[in-house]
Amino acid sequence: MRVAAIYDIHGNLPALEAVLQDIRQAEVDHVVVGGDVVPGPMPRETLTRLLDLSIPVQFIQGNGEVAVLAEMAGTESIVPEQFREVMRWNAQRLHPEDEQVLASWPQTIRVEIRGLGEVLFCHATPRNDTEVFTRLTPEDRLLPVFEAVNVPLVICGHTHMQFDRTIGRIRVVNAGSVGMPYGEPGAYWLLLGPNVQFQHTLYDLTSAAERIRDTKYPQAQDFAHNVLQPRSEREVLEVFAKAELR
Repeated sequence: MRVAAIYDIHGNLPALEAVLQDIRQAEVDHVVVGGDVVPGPMPRETLTRLLDLSIPVQFIQGNGEVAVLAEMAGTESIVPEQFREVMRWNAQRLHPEDEQVLASWPQTIRVEIRGLGEVLFCHATPRNDTEVFTRLTPEDRLLPVFEAVNVPLVICGHTHMQFDRTIGRIRVVNAGSVGMPYGEPGAYWLLLGPNVQFQHTLYDLTSAAERIRDTKYPQAQDFAHNVLQPRSEREVLEVFAKAELR
């Protein structure tokens, strides 16, 4: 079985469309969506596109879904003030049936993949959807997070940068981000089985930026700029170093 792992789409429909074209060409049997389908500039269109796929798809929740669901439920916001307008906008554009769909997604799933064995998919870490770690986080901080995970391979996302590292006896691979990557522009994802293949899909960034600007997304201009010119990995690693696991 060949599995595509796509994470952190963030409502970037043009990026998703390009990745799905590559997935079809790769003759993928199964897709795992690793959370943070939302928030973003085209939330409902992106969710609908994924739900309409003709091949089997499994979803897990990211912190983005958790925050949008809280907004839809009218509960106390769990995100900083500067992001609340985005969450409200996304919540207003999703339908009641979408709320049920997002709420039904688990926090983790396990999939048996030929050549890789049992693989655990999570959004940030196996125990939490917001914890931050990168390829530079010291291993001793991460051992308690992964020591109870009885699988050879964990696939994660959340920090929008691909990496491949070993924590104890467990291989941990970050799928990167389809819709909001750091580093070089494009869309990042994984092709799994019988090995791990890092994928980088190029697409028409100028057209994508125009489509994003044409939405009423509150941060459309910033989002479009980041599609064209993502922040550098070095800059983001410095920021994440202040927030990573201690």
